Amino acid sequence: MVMRWEAFLDEVRERGRYETTEEAARAARTVLALLGAHVVGEARAELAARLPEELALILVNPLPAREPLSPERFVRATAAWIEGATEQTAAWDIGAVLSTAADAAGEELTGRILLQLPAGYDLLFGCPRRVQPA
Repeated sequence: MVMRWEAFLDEVRERGRYETTEEAARAARTVLALLGAHVVGEARAELAARLPEELALILVNPLPAREPLSPERFVRATAAWIEGATEQTAAWDIGAVLSTAADAAGEELTGRILLQLPAGYDLLFGCPRRVQPA
């Protein structure tokens, strides 16, 4: 089911404790543009199909990444793209957006997306992987 623009931004705004919808939209556009450069194929298309159209277009039309970014570098890249952001505020932005996207995607699709990303992105999505006992 496609999440409506207003519903997605309301959720991001609440999770990120943003004062305005514009702040939530800025965070969503930036984070999903960076994510789209690292998620490919069917999983990216399926996630896009569950996002509002404007965000779906941003996700599926990114500038290609030269190499996968570690979670730490993803945070630094996000901070660089958001005016006035620090790594701490960027991590907050990422958590608000990616946890909302994970809810829209559902557990199975989120799991497939995480398989494409370096270790540690589960924390950015707000769904830490449970380590199975040996």
